Amino acid sequence: MDTQKEETQDRAIVRIAAHLPDLIVYGDFCPERPSVDYFDGVLMFVDISGFTAMTEKFSTAMYMDRGAEQLVEILNHYISAIVEKVLIFGGDILKFAGDALLALWKVERKQLKNIITVVVKCSLEIHELFGTQESDGPDIRVKIGLAAGHITMLVFGDETRNYFLVIGQTVDDVRQAQNLAHMNDVILSPNCWQLCDRSMIEIERIPDQRAVKVNFLKLPPSFNFDEFFAKCMTFMNYYPTGDHKNLLRLACMLESDSDLEFSLQKYVMGSISKQIDDKQLRGYLSELRPVTIVFVNLAFKDQEKAEIIGSAIQDASVHINAVMRDFRGQINKVFMFDKGCSFLCVFGFPGEKAPDEVTHALESAVDIFDFCCQVQKIHTVSIGVASGTVFCGIVGHSVRHEYTVIGQKVNIAARMMMYYPGIVTCDSVTYNGSNLPAYFFKELPKKAMKGVADSGPVYQCLGLNEKVMFGMAYLICNRSEAYPLLGREKELKYFRCTMREFLMSNCSRVLMYEGLSGYGKSQILMEIEYLSQGENHRTIAIALTKISFTQDFYTIQILMANVLGLDACKHYKERQTNIQNNVKTLLDEKFYSIFNDIFHVQFPTSREVSRMSALKKQKQLEALFMKILEKTVKQERVIFIIDESQFIDSASWAFLEKLIQTIPIFIIMSLSPFTEPPCAAASAIIKNRNTTYVTLGAVQPSDIRNKVCLDLNVKGIPKELDLYLVEGSCGIPFYCEELLKNLDQHRVLIFQQTESEEKANVSWNNLFKNVAKPTEQLKPFTLGSEEGSEEVCKLSSGIRLKNLSPPASLKEISLVQLDSMSLSHQMLVRCAAIIGLTFTTELLFEVLPCWNMKMMIKALATLVEASVFDCFRNGKELRMALKQNAASFEVNYRSLSLKPSEGQAYREEEGLRELESEVIECHIIRFCRPMMQKTAYELWLKDQKVSMHLKCARFLEENAHKCDRCRSGDFIPYHHFTVDIRLNSLDMDSIRQMAKSQGFKTEEEITFAKIEIPRKSDIFSENTSSEEIKEKILSFFDIIISKMSPSQEDIIPLELCQCEEILEVVVMPLAYHFLALGENNKALYYFLETASAYLTLEDNYMAYTYLNEGERLLKILKQKKSVSQTFESAIFYSLKGQVCFNMGQMVLAKKMLKKALKLLDRIFPDTFISVFFYTHVEKTRHFHYLNQQAQELSPPGKKRLAELHQQANCFSLLWKIYSLNCFFHYKYFAHLAALMGVNTALETQDDFQIIKAYLDYSLHHQLSGYQGMWFSYEVLAMEQIISLPLKGKGIEIMAYVADTLGYNKFLMGYLDLAIDLGCRAQKMWALLQNPYKQYKVLCWLSRCLSLKTRHKKLIQALGWLWDLSVAEQHISSKAFFYFICLDIMLYSGFVYRTFNECLEFIQENEDNRILKFQSGTLLGLYSCVAIWYARLQEWDDFQIFFSKSKSLVPRRTPTALYFQGICRYMEAQVLHLQKQIEGQPESAQDSGVELLKNLESLVTQNSTSPVFFPRLYHLMAYVCILMGDGQNCDLFLNTALHLSETQGNMLEVCWLSLNREWWYSNSQLSADQWVQTVLNLPTWEKIVSSKVNSQDIQKNKFLMRVNILDNPF
Repeated sequence: MDTQKEETQDRAIVRIAAHLPDLIVYGDFCPERPSVDYFDGVLMFVDISGFTAMTEKFSTAMYMDRGAEQLVEILNHYISAIVEKVLIFGGDILKFAGDALLALWKVERKQLKNIITVVVKCSLEIHELFGTQESDGPDIRVKIGLAAGHITMLVFGDETRNYFLVIGQTVDDVRQAQNLAHMNDVILSPNCWQLCDRSMIEIERIPDQRAVKVNFLKLPPSFNFDEFFAKCMTFMNYYPTGDHKNLLRLACMLESDSDLEFSLQKYVMGSISKQIDDKQLRGYLSELRPVTIVFVNLAFKDQEKAEIIGSAIQDASVHINAVMRDFRGQINKVFMFDKGCSFLCVFGFPGEKAPDEVTHALESAVDIFDFCCQVQKIHTVSIGVASGTVFCGIVGHSVRHEYTVIGQKVNIAARMMMYYPGIVTCDSVTYNGSNLPAYFFKELPKKAMKGVADSGPVYQCLGLNEKVMFGMAYLICNRSEAYPLLGREKELKYFRCTMREFLMSNCSRVLMYEGLSGYGKSQILMEIEYLSQGENHRTIAIALTKISFTQDFYTIQILMANVLGLDACKHYKERQTNIQNNVKTLLDEKFYSIFNDIFHVQFPTSREVSRMSALKKQKQLEALFMKILEKTVKQERVIFIIDESQFIDSASWAFLEKLIQTIPIFIIMSLSPFTEPPCAAASAIIKNRNTTYVTLGAVQPSDIRNKVCLDLNVKGIPKELDLYLVEGSCGIPFYCEELLKNLDQHRVLIFQQTESEEKANVSWNNLFKNVAKPTEQLKPFTLGSEEGSEEVCKLSSGIRLKNLSPPASLKEISLVQLDSMSLSHQMLVRCAAIIGLTFTTELLFEVLPCWNMKMMIKALATLVEASVFDCFRNGKELRMALKQNAASFEVNYRSLSLKPSEGQAYREEEGLRELESEVIECHIIRFCRPMMQKTAYELWLKDQKVSMHLKCARFLEENAHKCDRCRSGDFIPYHHFTVDIRLNSLDMDSIRQMAKSQGFKTEEEITFAKIEIPRKSDIFSENTSSEEIKEKILSFFDIIISKMSPSQEDIIPLELCQCEEILEVVVMPLAYHFLALGENNKALYYFLETASAYLTLEDNYMAYTYLNEGERLLKILKQKKSVSQTFESAIFYSLKGQVCFNMGQMVLAKKMLKKALKLLDRIFPDTFISVFFYTHVEKTRHFHYLNQQAQELSPPGKKRLAELHQQANCFSLLWKIYSLNCFFHYKYFAHLAALMGVNTALETQDDFQIIKAYLDYSLHHQLSGYQGMWFSYEVLAMEQIISLPLKGKGIEIMAYVADTLGYNKFLMGYLDLAIDLGCRAQKMWALLQNPYKQYKVLCWLSRCLSLKTRHKKLIQALGWLWDLSVAEQHISSKAFFYFICLDIMLYSGFVYRTFNECLEFIQENEDNRILKFQSGTLLGLYSCVAIWYARLQEWDDFQIFFSKSKSLVPRRTPTALYFQGICRYMEAQVLHLQKQIEGQPESAQDSGVELLKNLESLVTQNSTSPVFFPRLYHLMAYVCILMGDGQNCDLFLNTALHLSETQGNMLEVCWLSLNREWWYSNSQLSADQWVQTVLNLPTWEKIVSSKVNSQDIQKNKFLMRVNILDNPF
């Protein structure tokens, strides 16, 4: 039975009937239009308040999950309850008018008395529905008016659409009755009160009114209402009875009838008819959507007689429908009340969005107004136009509903129509969005309008016939000296070059800038107008509008009005005088009247002119204009600037074509791409050899940041906001402005005074505060804040920018593009939007319903061509594309025009086929515009979203792990063993299968082989000397390298690491899919995985971002405590600690790491006393392991392994943090942390963890000065790797050992051994195809080679480093490359890359998020540049870079990078001290003492590594000699020399010797000695070609300026 019912409801005729009243469904109307019918009945008008406010609340909500669906549910919950009541009581819903409805009980007149009682009962029960509302629900109230009597129905329309109206006194009465009602009132009209059974109804009189208010029904005790009701229903023709008595509506059982279906379909709106076969119709068409409302009201002198006004309504409706069709609008509703007939027209319904929608709406409004004013019987035409976001959707009950619009903008349009009668009015949004000249409008006085709190300014549209409005067609120049044109240097260069050519030649030049709306074309022209001002040429700039295109010769009229000086004339007589002065030698006076129409003058019309045809006048004018311009250009060069040139009319194009061929003139145009092929003259100009055609690209990310800082007048913005605006705007200035306005509207932005970094207390929440700052080029334009009063921008707490809904203006642009696509392409875009901004073709194919691969590829190729998507072969291509927006470029249309036109179609087909091939090769796709993805995402319904997200999650979960190259593990070791992340639909067998495919084994299948605890083997016997051990270690690595030939597939991986790509297209999206599904625990799991992966990629900021996402989820999940969540919290704090460590915030890092250890049940002591106790316990434990008792222990389970890995990671960071601290007792904390790390690693029984811990422990002992102990742990590490298998993980561990041992030796100053190990480690990582590890080795290896002055090997290593940085687009390796290049110039005496190239790299990349949030690299780069400028005595430039480096000094990390950076910083400080001594000796004494203390502390407190000590002692010696302390100077010099010679640091030995010789000689140093040295620095190429002796470059050292005989103090 239910199946039969469902089949019945699925019939097309039933679905159509659900949109129409029984009055139409069962009506029998003659085919004539208009047709009139008369009957009696009772009308009920129900007005529901609260929906408009609720719609407004949803439409202005901030986030994307605001959901039209939620609004639909609320609306239909209440409205369907009312509809159901009406249908149960036998009523027929005639119309839904937004949040109101009109119902009819059609009966014979003699039955009215009883039916009124039934309707009153129905009304009172409706009020009961709303009597008990939930306190937290929406505030919904109902007002009801009832009327009874004669009713007239009018049916009208044309061959495509039919409409109906009920009119007459009864209709007016019901509206007036409802107007008298207050909340929860039922009002009877006077006639209804007259006709009802008064004995049944208790009423209350309304003062000064004949209408009455119903209090309640007073039914007699013996009265049986059910029997009474049943009897009344026998008089209702279509009330369900008998077999159908359980139906709400008889129309649900309509049988298929093609004629009736065709007839009924005409009453339904076009977009509904198209979608009527869609089973998900009600949901699919419901959305919050930006539209333009046009409310038309026709008032009649006498609207009582349908026969009289019917023909007028018919004529008006036919014309309105035709206009709507032309402009892609639709008539949604037609009403008839006491104030006339109203048409509710809407532009921008789903599938109907068009460009220039607002302009079309105004054009149609003016057209309708002009036509209807001419229709007889129509007394007044009033039109209101409003634009904005409204609810568009199907409202009502499943058996009776209508498509309607609800929202404040609908109300505003209706109120403007009623309060400003007889004109066309519009709101400010329509006015601003029309892109029409201001003189088409007139601002009207404000009026208080019912139900509208603040409508904003109201404008009258005066008409859209373009006139030559003198002085109003200028390009409006808002150019400001304080606001530069950002990011358009290349575009202005095109202008300068073309301008130069024009001024130097006698030929015309045309420069055309083509770009989409929002690219800043007008801004470019404003700047060009300013730049083109000059004494010998005249610039005339105008801006056109859409209407200009329809006016013949309009562009030339405006230009010539400017040439003749008519634009400034206030009166026609002034214009006449100017014309006479200009043309008296060119034209006979009797022909002056040809100017009358074109320039609005009043010359007497001569007989000759009156006899001229329009064509002859036009030709005469053209010839005359040409003569005027010829005369003008002889006196001065003329430049025409035309904005929006796509609106030039064809006659003007033809004149311009002749003009550039005849007269030397410079025309500069901006235009949007032509929507249709341009006219022949326009094409000829575009293809002219003297035309430069530039297609505008987007501005670059740094320019967007500059623009934001300038617009907000702030010194810096949060990095999160910077990324959001850069990504969201795609480099389009207009998008950026709209996004900023949207943020401001939602009060997301907070402005605060800049706080100095020294004063700021660092916490996790402000770790990355105000990091995005404008570039140096913007500094001169910073809007004048005095020092100390500058502001920075912050975000309100809890704001999630990623989830923000797009601004209505940008959503509208996306909807226009979306609605222009075919339905299949729309479906593909919507499915892609669910997946995310970036997705793979494999996943898209998985979620697309019923598509084959060929169909998908073809659709993708079309959408790529339409710039909806971009495609990429791999993640590296994607990342390269995201770093820079597509720049402007020149198009040579002349060469394109030479191609034969007959093959055009074939070439387009061929191009599409090539695109299809490209899409097949590319497996990563990305939306070109994030706004399109967000817009398409919002079109889905909640249930559909859930289903799609689930599909995506199931597909992605299989690949959510490291790549096969990295052995497919979790990014957080053993993470998935600790947390249940299975999707509910997967059983355990599926999980096991997935785990196997990823290389995991189950607990039952795996039995761990016990790892042998390392013991000294015969290879490293006790009698072996350290030199022999060194040789054995090096020969061991040589043997390994020899076995690692590329042919050994089991040793050498075949593919590169794909982890970064997996992170971007699998793991990160998976977190958001689970978030959308409400699976917070799974989302948290993947957010932590994402953060961990980003830390591996050195991207601290992105790790921080995703940890914050995870923190939000952790707070939600905290109520449900579980073991897994405790572990997740531990990971969370561990990762936080790692981020803080990398950022140099050691106090914060220590706090986080200790929290993590506590959650992992491994407490680290806080007090000095407890350290001794814990150390004793750990030593005992360590002894226990080393004496092989650990072999008796069973191997740890996977969950335990996950915990142990986290503990080991925490201890590895903790000992380094404690070793940085200057307090003596902290070395005991460091030792305990290192020891606990070793014991934890031993418990894991994992080779890599054990070896890593041994090497860490060895380094700790070396840095702490414990002799002997460190050596034994290095030997233990070597013994551990000798037994490892030579493949897979084993070979990587061997490479790691070579790498880490070499790095440790470098830190300790054993440079020769470090180089030997580094070269081998570099070879191994290169063979293993691990560029990240290779870059790490090359960084410290190149530093070793530099110190040893092995220049050839150094340059070779730098070559590898450069190749890696280019191939992998790796910013850190490129930054270190330039760091070494600067060092080479400063200390090695030659040039490998020029200083300017290094400086350019720094300026372009200093805001790169990876570089910015690493402690050492930028510190080193800034300090090197500061040293360079200090040596050149360029102290202003020095101060800029010294200040930048100073801000990075507090971010201390125990890494070689930071140590190198701090050494360079101290050197810059020493050079500054020298300047202080020369200029301000009185303050230099304190500075010198402080500086010496800082240098000493760096050495004595082990804050740096021994390899950097020679440079620090060298600087200390220089400070001493500057301060006249010769004795200590000698001590420090000798110490520096001794250490340098011991380490083999030839670079420092040479520089020390030169300085020592110089300081103790009597020679005088010239002031520009370093300048001369710099000028003579040889390039590496000269050294290689033996043009320069390699020994001579050693002398190219900076000699520190001092004379020991002078004591400045």
